[in-house]
Amino acid sequence: MASSQKTNWPNIIFVLGGPGSGKGTQCDKIVAKYGFGHFSAGDLLRAEVASGSELGKSLEDTMKEGKLVSSSVTIKLLKNAIRKAKQKTVLIDGFPRALDQADEFEKEVCPCKLVLFFDCPKDVLVERLLDRGKTSGRADDNIKTIKKRFDTFKNASMPVISYYEKKDLVAKVSSVPAPDEVFVNVCEELESRELTRGRSSLVCCSVQ
Repeated sequence: MASSQKTNWPNIIFVLGGPGSGKGTQCDKIVAKYGFGHFSAGDLLRAEVASGSELGKSLEDTMKEGKLVSSSVTIKLLKNAIRKAKQKTVLIDGFPRALDQADEFEKEVCPCKLVLFFDCPKDVLVERLLDRGKTSGRADDNIKTIKKRFDTFKNASMPVISYYEKKDLVAKVSSVPAPDEVFVNVCEELESRELTRGRSSLVCCSVQ
């Protein structure tokens, strides 16, 4: 995968896991402990939907069907947000969701330094999402869309994990335990890889 020739992009950490694996929760905890910044690409997409723009209407239909949003659109939103960040390192949560997204991101921005992967069984994730759907108001938190999202994650996103595992860039953390216990393991991974130096230098982004 080719990378952008731009040399002043921040360090990138991808945060991946099935829908409902707790990526956003863990990002919040990372921010609270280490003072890192926090962007959510998923929130960027939903904000575009809420804006009522033509792009937003198109995105809403795609997200309701549980399909992947165009990589060019997602990367454009991420790129614009990252450009405004003053931090030296950026966590991108829930992205890339397919190999072509990883490839395009590296061409448009830069290669990642690490992939933090939250592993969790499907039955646990379904229960969490159905619970969340009772109060979230999200169009994609319903059983029909949830199943499509799982299929999408398995077919499109797991190859991304495999790709980065071959490059020895994946830190796998079980997200089955309580969030505080999961976070202990997250901190161990980040600190063992010396990714928490300069505590003001991490931004967290999410796609889901």
